[in-house]
Amino acid sequence: MTVPVEQDECAVLIVGAGPTGLLLACLLARRGVEVRVLERRTEAPVSSRAIGLHPPALRALAEIGLEREAVALGERIRVGRARCRDRELGSVDFARADPRHPYVLALPQTLTEDLLARRLAALAPSALRRGWQLTDLQESARTVALTARDSGGGSDTLQLRAGLVVGADGSRSRVRALLGITTAGRDYPDTYLMGDLSDPAGAGGGRAAVVHLEPGGVVESFPLPGDQRRWVVHTGRTGADPSPARLVALVRERTGTVLDPATITMLSAFTVRRRTARRLLSRHCVLLGDAAHEVSPIGGQGITLAWLDALDLAPLLARGTTGEGTGALSADPAWRRAERRIRRRARLAGAVAGANTVLGRPAGPRASMLRSLAVRGLLRSPLRRVLAWVYSMGWVRAG
Repeated sequence: MTVPVEQDECAVLIVGAGPTGLLLACLLARRGVEVRVLERRTEAPVSSRAIGLHPPALRALAEIGLEREAVALGERIRVGRARCRDRELGSVDFARADPRHPYVLALPQTLTEDLLARRLAALAPSALRRGWQLTDLQESARTVALTARDSGGGSDTLQLRAGLVVGADGSRSRVRALLGITTAGRDYPDTYLMGDLSDPAGAGGGRAAVVHLEPGGVVESFPLPGDQRRWVVHTGRTGADPSPARLVALVRERTGTVLDPATITMLSAFTVRRRTARRLLSRHCVLLGDAAHEVSPIGGQGITLAWLDALDLAPLLARGTTGEGTGALSADPAWRRAERRIRRRARLAGAVAGANTVLGRPAGPRASMLRSLAVRGLLRSPLRRVLAWVYSMGWVRAG
């Protein structure tokens, strides 16, 4: 029996249609680059993990004309509050952290991806190709030959040829694996439960973000559009039953807030890792986002960090399609500088996320008291402005 084979060609192929791959595709399409996005999933996801868009991420959306639409859909978080044992320790105000965007935007990843996919369809109607699993990648002197199979179980095969390939396919990157690139880093012992539920009256702080630094472990909550709230609960080093009842019980036990498990729209258990690819560049391929660097999700920096990668790489990718810099990316000084910037940002974000992870661990009575005193002192000192700048990711820049 003959296996159906389809063929396609493009200047830049992006593997992965998450927020990072879609944003990069839009940036390239606006520059007139012939781009394709290859995605294993046949449909867009229906539940969200990432929600945080910091001011640098909103500037990235402005580049493709989506800033206003995203802000209209999302929830603007202007204040973050820290609490322990029903007492407020202090707060950070994001109003002075960024004059243009005096807030962090909470927008579920499903909505972000939908905005980006629709924008890409308007810019390049045939760019997004869903339902294809990458199986092979071979670099030659000037191009990359790739093979993909029907991820729905069919026998169809897709053969592609691209001038440049971008691996934006997440922490388990198939592109990275096919290139033989390994990662270095560490696994944290911390485990968490996360869920989205109706925002009850008295959750603390109105529509602010609230971090409960409780002896049993941190409980974080963030307002979402539609009177929802995202809850993240530290469950120790052994994990917890990933059930709505368990999440609701932990929130009530530590904060006194009563949630209705019947209103849950998303539930997930997760662990924490910090990893970086040993190299980001090959001859004609580059990694970005979680494929390049994975940081703790505590602090919600992932999308913003990855989008800054995309902003750095878009002009270099566009230049590569015009015949400039046709040698190996790994030997090109401009690409090496971009790689160093990406690594530097990832190190800083990893340090912030790691500190957040350690701060939220369970603590005995004395350690918990000392932690509360230290946090109260920080949040009632001039350093609170520095913390607002750090937590709104004011320290990161593209280029």
